[in-house]
Amino acid sequence: MVLAPSIKVVLGCLAFGIFWVLAVFPAVPFMPIGRTAGSLLGAMLMVLFQVITPDQAFEAIDLPILGLLFGTMVVSVYLERADMFKYLGKLLSWKSQGSKDLLCRICLVAAISSAFFTNDTSCVVLTEFVLKIARQQNLPPHPFLLALASSANIGSAATPIGNPQNLVIAVQSKIPFGEFLFGIAASMVVGICVNASILLCMFWKLLSAQKDEEEPPVEVTPEEDVNSHRFSPATMSHLTSQNSHEFNAYLEAMSIHSSPSVNGHIDNNTLRNRVGGSGDNEIHRDENVSKDVTDSGSSQKKDERLVSRVSSTHGFMGRSSDLGLEDIDEKSAKWKIILWKVGVYTITVGMLVSFLMGLNMSWTAITAALALVILDFKDARPCLEKVSYSLLVFFCGMFVTVEGFNRTGIPSAVWDFMEPYARIDHISGVAILGVVIVVLSNLASNVPTVLLLGGRVAAAAASISPEKEKKAWLILAWVSTVAGNLSLLGSAANLIVCEQARRAQHFGYNLTFWAHLKFGVPSTIIVTAIGLILIRT
Repeated sequence: MVLAPSIKVVLGCLAFGIFWVLAVFPAVPFMPIGRTAGSLLGAMLMVLFQVITPDQAFEAIDLPILGLLFGTMVVSVYLERADMFKYLGKLLSWKSQGSKDLLCRICLVAAISSAFFTNDTSCVVLTEFVLKIARQQNLPPHPFLLALASSANIGSAATPIGNPQNLVIAVQSKIPFGEFLFGIAASMVVGICVNASILLCMFWKLLSAQKDEEEPPVEVTPEEDVNSHRFSPATMSHLTSQNSHEFNAYLEAMSIHSSPSVNGHIDNNTLRNRVGGSGDNEIHRDENVSKDVTDSGSSQKKDERLVSRVSSTHGFMGRSSDLGLEDIDEKSAKWKIILWKVGVYTITVGMLVSFLMGLNMSWTAITAALALVILDFKDARPCLEKVSYSLLVFFCGMFVTVEGFNRTGIPSAVWDFMEPYARIDHISGVAILGVVIVVLSNLASNVPTVLLLGGRVAAAAASISPEKEKKAWLILAWVSTVAGNLSLLGSAANLIVCEQARRAQHFGYNLTFWAHLKFGVPSTIIVTAIGLILIRT
């Protein structure tokens, strides 16, 4: 592609540079407006500088990707409400055999959950679980947080719905879900094992002995057991679990049933006495109640006391019947919740099966999301409000900004220079391509890297054979995702774990940039290299 006129090249590079700075450093001092606003600013400048026309900007927005991203986020919200991640948290501590066993479990659970429910969501809901378990067992949180973040990234590379860049690749390449999973599954499984081995080697001594802390270990009461922990995520989809609260509110409403008494209402002590008392106690209590009535020698007052006694006895019988109904209603409410959870899991499994059958992923995800809304059978606004709409807006701005930068001709010129050395029919070419993707993913972030390189890498591979084109897309998916483990700023999952750990109440821990880098560099190089060998078409 020939370079655009010089003025467009300069202005396009300026707009893209502003987008890049705000995407990588969202709190930059001279313009702390964040990533979402930064992507919109970059898009607006591309149109304002006439690098692209308004119509071209709208055409650049990829609706299938946004639809797939929205659908998967809604499904994740309902899965969180159905306590799926709570059960995953239980799996981490169930019959744990020590610190090394716990670290391997975290790697496995994080990888599997990220492959099917996105790495960002998994990191949001599992970070506090990991911190709490580590603190309860008097273990250092550092290796377990690294295991969670790195394994979430590696696991998410295996499926098109594991992370945003894979969504882009799946839509643009049109590789079916099953073929995508089959092509990278071996790399993911071996990568998780290698990553866990690296963690064990680096932290073997630390995990072999309990950490001596200046403060005494936290005493865990049954009410604070990790299995009943509730989440308070601060990023991505802001998920919360509501089933327990809804059920408690229901029980509170059920406990208010009462029948009229002398003064028109009943207190808790009276209710307890009537449930556990005998008939004699009932008569004695009625006599005490009658003493509160104004003494009078008239027969009318005696009649009133007699009526009160009879009414009270009748009320006791009615209330005993109500208590029996309450037990039935409690069981009914519990079964409704269980059936609702089963319905949520069934719809989610149906969505994954539809993906494997090759149905359109965007509309399948949206259909599953709407099926969950209907199953819930109430106003969906509270759940829909937990969707990260700022992420969808960020993608819109990024699509326009990257399209404008592509039209300057600079990415094509750079690729034309690199293409002879990065052909995937040679081992050296695959290695060079991998290095380029790793560097760009950490400099420009993985999603912009995929948008910039995807079409060009695939076109160059297609000139060799269709199988090589498919392999090129899978290489891009694998390397751009695992590259996020290189540094703390390499992926959103890393930042989520870091922020969640820092903000966690009672269990806070600060995962530093350098502490992550010491592990991230060797892990990224080794796992990426081994995965490239195992990718299949």
